[in-house]
Amino acid sequence: MKPTPNSSSEPGPLLVFGAHPDDIEFGCGAIVALEARAGRRVHLVVCSKGEAGTHGTPDQRVAEAQAAAKLLGASLEFVELDGDAHLEIRAAHAIILARCVREQQPDIVLAPTVVQNQHPDHWRLGTLVRDAVRLASYGGLAELRAIAPHRIKQLYYYALGAEAEPRDAMPVLIDISSADVIATWTAAMQAHASQVGARDYVELQLSRARYHGLRAGVSHAMPLFA
Repeated sequence: MKPTPNSSSEPGPLLVFGAHPDDIEFGCGAIVALEARAGRRVHLVVCSKGEAGTHGTPDQRVAEAQAAAKLLGASLEFVELDGDAHLEIRAAHAIILARCVREQQPDIVLAPTVVQNQHPDHWRLGTLVRDAVRLASYGGLAELRAIAPHRIKQLYYYALGAEAEPRDAMPVLIDISSADVIATWTAAMQAHASQVGARDYVELQLSRARYHGLRAGVSHAMPLFA
């Protein structure tokens, strides 16, 4: 179903892409919580079921992602591309993601950074999303002709770890210091029990947020890269 366009008094939708079921929560979950609390409609698109992961079954990981999205106040869909650890950069995939953009009509899109020193699915998805937001605006694209073109206002990249942060770009530091936002984000990360039981990813991300908060002069911040 095509979403009803927002009135001018409402913030435009936020569309967030992740390669695996926990990427969005760990990489930018606090921003999702912050924007949902501000009244922005948020939609999450996950492009695999984490089937290549060491911990957790695909069914478990889908259920965890669904629970986390509910906690964050976002809707969620899974898009089948090549599968976990098999993602390739293809025009057909960019068109599938462009369809998501047209259907959701977001103002802002978030995707993993394209820094290559990270899981290959992450930077490849970031590249595909960059292409997709362009394709979404091309009215003559035959595969999407049934859906009106849409031009987003801004694409930002999120990093899942320090190694994924671009070294040649200044971050936009988003203040996520609200106690409610931190609590919601923490709960959403903890919803991925199959992953946090193997390694303390929650403390890792909270520590990163405290570090970036020090940079911004607040208690917690999350970096985005334009």
